[in-house]
Amino acid sequence: MASFIRAHPHASAFALAVALATAAAAANAYVGPGAGFAVVTSFFAVGASFALAALALLTLPFRRLLRARRRRRALARAQFKRVVILGLDGLSPAICRELMAAGRLPHLARLAAEGTFRPLATTVPPVSPCAWSTFQTGTSPARHGIFDFLARDRATYLPVLSSTRIRPSRRRIKLGPYIIPLGKPAVQLLRAGVPFWKILGANGVFANVIRVPITFPPEKFHGVSLSAMCVPDLLGTQGTFTYFAEDGGPAVAEGGRRVAVTRVGPGAVEGRLAGPDDPLRPGRTLSLPFRVTPGRDGRGATLRLGGDAVKLELGKYTPWTPVVFRGGLGVRVRGAARFLLKSLSPFALYVTPLNVDPDKPALPLSHPFSYAVYLSKLLDRYATLGLAEDTWALNEGVLSDGDFLDQVWTHHAEREAMLVDALAKTPEGVVVCVFDTPDRVQHMFFRYRVPGHPAARGRDGGPYANAIDDAYVRMDELVGRTRAALGPEDLLLVISDHGFASFERGVNLNAWLRAEGYLTLREGEPGGKWFAGVDWSRTRAYALGLAGLYLNVRGREARGVVPPAEVPALKAELAAKLAALKDEERGRAAVREVYDLARLYRGPYLDAGPDLVVGYEAGYRISWDGATGGTAGPVVEDNTRAWSGDHCVAAELVPGCLFATARIDADHPHMMDVAPTVLSLFGVAAPPHMEGKPWPVEAPAAPPPEATP
Repeated sequence: MASFIRAHPHASAFALAVALATAAAAANAYVGPGAGFAVVTSFFAVGASFALAALALLTLPFRRLLRARRRRRALARAQFKRVVILGLDGLSPAICRELMAAGRLPHLARLAAEGTFRPLATTVPPVSPCAWSTFQTGTSPARHGIFDFLARDRATYLPVLSSTRIRPSRRRIKLGPYIIPLGKPAVQLLRAGVPFWKILGANGVFANVIRVPITFPPEKFHGVSLSAMCVPDLLGTQGTFTYFAEDGGPAVAEGGRRVAVTRVGPGAVEGRLAGPDDPLRPGRTLSLPFRVTPGRDGRGATLRLGGDAVKLELGKYTPWTPVVFRGGLGVRVRGAARFLLKSLSPFALYVTPLNVDPDKPALPLSHPFSYAVYLSKLLDRYATLGLAEDTWALNEGVLSDGDFLDQVWTHHAEREAMLVDALAKTPEGVVVCVFDTPDRVQHMFFRYRVPGHPAARGRDGGPYANAIDDAYVRMDELVGRTRAALGPEDLLLVISDHGFASFERGVNLNAWLRAEGYLTLREGEPGGKWFAGVDWSRTRAYALGLAGLYLNVRGREARGVVPPAEVPALKAELAAKLAALKDEERGRAAVREVYDLARLYRGPYLDAGPDLVVGYEAGYRISWDGATGGTAGPVVEDNTRAWSGDHCVAAELVPGCLFATARIDADHPHMMDVAPTVLSLFGVAAPPHMEGKPWPVEAPAAPPPEATP
């Protein structure tokens, strides 16, 4: 079962349905027989669309006048001509202070001295989908509905992706061996609330929003946007790599697939690259044959894939390469991938997850749809996968530290090119661009920052020992380049959604619940992932995802046993016991705080979240098995994977950062305050549902009056 853990090690059982829906979207993106049937059966709808288009064309001058009037009003009230928000995911205030004191972050230090630098309080739990949803809506998770990467299905107890749902077309016809969809799949954003850029757009303020997490599928508003986190790959997963290899080397347990190749001729190999299911023939997987022929110099090779020739250099990624899978009735499913030749003998070839091709998207990547294509034509192809950096391939030993960092910095350069274009094309209004780089580097290289980290035993990191510090320096340089592109009437905000801590020891909450008698297995069952063997008729609590602990409540869960009247007492009992949980091997507490979300938040989606959130001490996190519903094994154990840093701890330990070019008078700024603050900067009142409060921001000094001639 493909799962969310393959891209960001927190798993999901949704992939099969998503893959089918993704394939359906790909089929309808191209003018083949499938799309043709859809057009024929929708003739009257097409006619209506033409009529609406004609009406829109006739009213265009009036709508433009109205929009221009709104824009003039908004800008007349605005404190700043343009607000630029640079999101640096995971930037830690503690590390910033350390490196600023050492003189290594001059541009951030200048912002701190001349403008603002404060810790920015994050959400509970402090995870990116939750925090960035709060950033854009100005509300708590109980009002936007995103508490984690995963949510639980109350009927099956299995995880589902929390932010997006993709469903195939319900109308189909059978034509021989083919099943042809008669409509588009439904791609639904599950995040509730209204992002601040949509409110600004309704008031005439244009926004350019690039790669903000939890914006897939993109929403319509007065502006342009490119989606980020939760954009799937062509397989419908959150990122599945392929590793072609002969005997020896990494086995690949999770996050990807290892595929054998066949030796043919003098040094050449052949194999097949598996793609998505055939959208018109369910159960049949599309694939492409390939052949790799080594060059005469022994340092490179030629990859022939689907009739195209791609030059491979040993140890060097190819550019983004289009990959076209041909299905039934002439349907084509288009993607893009990068190839990394690891070795010629024995043969080893890494292939990135199959990204949706931005040049000809099979899914809605942007608003408007053409914006993703525009960026691809302007800047060349780029990563579209929501979590594009292949952390799992590094975990599995398929990528080296250097291979992974090459990938990270390529994606970073792609993002910066988009930002540069956005700044040039958006002289007034709002520009928001989020960079994942500091988050990904810290997740994978914290093992070299903490002496004695279990994931770095016997290794000193070599040239990558200072990868985190070097990444902060490069973020500082990005801040400097961004500020140099701004004018005196612009405001720059540099923010992060959370900070970082070391992840040395994993806590399996399900194993703990089992040991304490709150979770019970059926007689003779050993336990395993996805709650295998759990006896729900005798289970009162279970854990799923990165921080959530759920009660098996009667009338809420399908096989719930806890009477609703007993919920408060059971939560208090569990919280007290968890607060006392010790790591006996190290002789220290593993848990800092247990949060009862019902006491923290109020909102219509509170019941969608966990009943309790466990805030770990620094150095601890939910274990890999615990996050995926595993019930076996020790309660506390070493984390030996490359994923060695995390932020799924007590929220007060990992605040984010707030830097600004202006002085902001706020003692305890929170991520929730960003949206109402940006609205207020353009003279737009925050709607009543927003819980954040606008910060007092010092407006730029007025220029001196011109001398009278």
